[in-house]
Amino acid sequence: MTVTQRQIGLSAPWLDEREEQLVVEVLRSGRLSLGPWIDRFEEEFAAAVGAPFAAAVSSGTAGLHLLCVIAGIAPGDEVITSPYSFVASANCAVYEGAIPVFADIDPRTLNLDPAAVEAAITPRTKAIVAVDIFGYPSEMDELQAIAERQGLALLDDSCEALGARYKGRPLGAQGQDAVWAFYPNKQITTGEGGIVTTSSEETWKLLKSLRNQGRADGGGWLDHARLGFNYRIDDIRAAIGIGQLEKLDRILAGRNEVAGRYTALLSGIDGLGLPCPDDDDHERSWFVYVVELPEASNREAVIGVLEERGIGCARYLPCIHLQSYMRERYGFSEGLCPIAEAKSRRTLALPFHARLAADDQAFVADALRDALG
Repeated sequence: MTVTQRQIGLSAPWLDEREEQLVVEVLRSGRLSLGPWIDRFEEEFAAAVGAPFAAAVSSGTAGLHLLCVIAGIAPGDEVITSPYSFVASANCAVYEGAIPVFADIDPRTLNLDPAAVEAAITPRTKAIVAVDIFGYPSEMDELQAIAERQGLALLDDSCEALGARYKGRPLGAQGQDAVWAFYPNKQITTGEGGIVTTSSEETWKLLKSLRNQGRADGGGWLDHARLGFNYRIDDIRAAIGIGQLEKLDRILAGRNEVAGRYTALLSGIDGLGLPCPDDDDHERSWFVYVVELPEASNREAVIGVLEERGIGCARYLPCIHLQSYMRERYGFSEGLCPIAEAKSRRTLALPFHARLAADDQAFVADALRDALG
């Protein structure tokens, strides 16, 4: 039997002549770094998410690391985060010699379970890194209350959640320091890059110094006030980001439409778990479309069928604590976070982006239905 094939990639950015035009303007200006485009991008991004201040950096990982530095994370401290996330959510603390502590997740939202977070706190706990996984907002009020009771820093890894809203307000306008990422699969992209938003002018000034080798405020080119990092973003990437922000509403609307179409196409497949819907307090910004395969299914066999038909897919997400380097360094093993581990074994990301064609989605849905038999 001949298998019908297409080439449907896992993700694709929305780039057009506007980004090209802005990049050409930067190139013709001759000012490729530490120029005015970065300031403009920061101001426009802060306005888009309702944050008082924003500092652009080289990646979301860099932003998370800088917030750990500013929070005073030190060797031997413990930082609680989600096991069901990209490794940067934990690595940012490891860079400073801290010990990652993983609290289990809510089985519906896939975000940190506040009760599990509170149970994981010890006298050595210094901070909580919440993760708005797959663009679904964390339980920020509950986590903030825990942090305030225990005297902990609360950092929001919003790298996947640009455009999400919590209790009617955009993420970024909630008061917590938050980090956003612009890898090509995110809602907007700068190729590589990220940004940190904050309500504190002091934190904002520190971020701008630390990302630029610790340069002194108002000092000369070679005056350094503190140990810093080369976590700068350049004007070319900032220009791309400005072009992306101009179409942010269209990008988010397109992703919503694609997600709604998937939900309609897949809702009739027995045993297939779909992403949890929005509620009164949570409005998702669609980053990826991840399904949970039925318990009796063989995920590798399903992936094999999809790949045979030219459909991109990915095992979203492996648990961080079960990555080989985490096992070797800290002795983590199966059973630490049973809910996250169970979800991790069965979740699968399907092709997803703002301009995914309806007939391609139908092809994906049919292939998944066939694969599940």
